[in-house]
Amino acid sequence: MIIFLETLGCSRNQVDSEIMLGKLATHGHSITDDPSLAEVIIVNTCGFISTASDEAVDVILEMAEFKRKGKCEKLIVTGCLSQRYKDDKSLVSTLPEVDAFLGTGACDHIVEVVEEKQVKTLTLFSDPNIREFQNILEPRQLTSEVFAYIKVSEGCNRKCTYCIIPQLRGLQRSRPKEDICREAESLIFKGVKEIILTAENTTDYGQDLQDGTGFEHVLTSLANTLNNNKNPAWIRFLYTHPKTLTRDIILSVKKNKNICSYYDVPIQHACSRILKKMGRSYTNSDLYTLFKTIRQIDSQAVLRTTIIVGFPGETKEDFHILMQFIKDIKFDHLGVFTYSDSLDLKSHHLKNHIHKDLAEERHDMIMATQARISKEINNKYVGKAFEVLVEENPEPGLYTARTMFQAPEVDGVTFIYENELEIGTFVNVRITDGFEYDIAGVIA
Repeated sequence: MIIFLETLGCSRNQVDSEIMLGKLATHGHSITDDPSLAEVIIVNTCGFISTASDEAVDVILEMAEFKRKGKCEKLIVTGCLSQRYKDDKSLVSTLPEVDAFLGTGACDHIVEVVEEKQVKTLTLFSDPNIREFQNILEPRQLTSEVFAYIKVSEGCNRKCTYCIIPQLRGLQRSRPKEDICREAESLIFKGVKEIILTAENTTDYGQDLQDGTGFEHVLTSLANTLNNNKNPAWIRFLYTHPKTLTRDIILSVKKNKNICSYYDVPIQHACSRILKKMGRSYTNSDLYTLFKTIRQIDSQAVLRTTIIVGFPGETKEDFHILMQFIKDIKFDHLGVFTYSDSLDLKSHHLKNHIHKDLAEERHDMIMATQARISKEINNKYVGKAFEVLVEENPEPGLYTARTMFQAPEVDGVTFIYENELEIGTFVNVRITDGFEYDIAGVIA
C-alpha cells in the first residue's frame, strides 16, 4: 500500500515516525510525501499541551478529507494525543473518520494495523513502559538526509506539575551506550552529517542503570566512535535538565571538538517560588551558578532555553525576576510558551490562575527582549568565519546552512550567497549580515 505519514510535535515523535516508516517499507509498502496519493494516512500526534492537541485534531480532520474525497482507505492516529485521551470515549466518537488509534507504546504494531482488514475502529494502548528501543538492524526511513535524531532514553521519572510526559511515555529507560554508538555509526554510513541525541531529559541518562554509566560516558564514547569514522559529523544533544547537567558533561563537550558547544537547557522559569510550584528541583541561584560554570569552562558555549510564562500564581514580581534573569544571561536562543492548563495536570489545582491575555502580554515582552539580545549576538558574528553544514537550496544563488550554534528546526539559519554548493557538505562561511534570528554570509 502507499503510505503517507504526518509527524507533529517533538524530535522523539520524529524518531517514532521514522521507525514506523522503516517497518512499513521493510514489509513492502511504499512511502509518499503527497497525502493525495496515499492509500493509508498516519498522523503521529503530539498531545503535550492544549495547542498541540488542537493542532493534532485540525490535521486529522484535514487528512480525513483525503479519505472522503481521495484514494485514502484508512486513517490511523498514533502518538501522544491517542495515549493522553485513551480513557476518553469521546475521542473515538468525535473523530469517527479515524480507523485506528495507537498509543505511544503501540507504534511497533503499525504494520499489522495498516494491513488489518476490519472496518470497526481499532484502539491499541500498550503500556509505554514495556516498549523496547528500536533494533538498529531495522531500517529507519530518515526524514532528513543531513541530520538524524537518536533517542538515548525513553520516558521520565520527574514529577513536574505542568507535565504529563510520564503518563504518555512511561518511566525512564536508558538505552545501552553501545547500542547508541552502533546506531550512530549506521546513520553516518548512510550519509548523515549530524547526530542529535534526544530524550525527555538527556542528561538524566543512566539514573536507572546499575553500572554507573552517565551521559558524559555516552558523549565520550560517541565522540570517539565518530572520530574513528572517515566521514566527519557533528554531535549535538538537546533537552538537558539543569539538575543533571554536570561539570563532567561540560568538560566532555569542551574536550571533544566534534561535539557542538551547544547547551539546550529548558529552565521553565527563573523565580525560585514559581520553580517550586512547577516541581522543578533547583533555584534561581542554582541557575545563575550553572550558566556561569558553563561559560567559565567553555567560553564558546552557546545557550538555548525554553520558559513558561503565566504559570498559576505568577506575580508581577515573579515575572520581573524572570525578565532580569534573561537580560543577565543573554541566551543565544530562547523559546517561550504560555502556560497550558488541563484537568489532568497537578498544576490545574493550584490557586491564582493567570488570565490568558496577561500571559500573552508577558510572552510578547519576553520575545521582544530576546529579539534585541539575539540581534546583538548575531551582529557580533559579522566578519568572522564559521564552519557550516549546507542543508537546502531554496532558490538560485542562495543556500541555507547551520553552524554548530544553530540546531535544526528550532533556531535560525545561516544563509549563504553562493552557487553550486553540495547539500550535506561542510564549508567555511564568512558572516556579512546579522539579523534577529538568522545570519548570512559568503564562502570564506
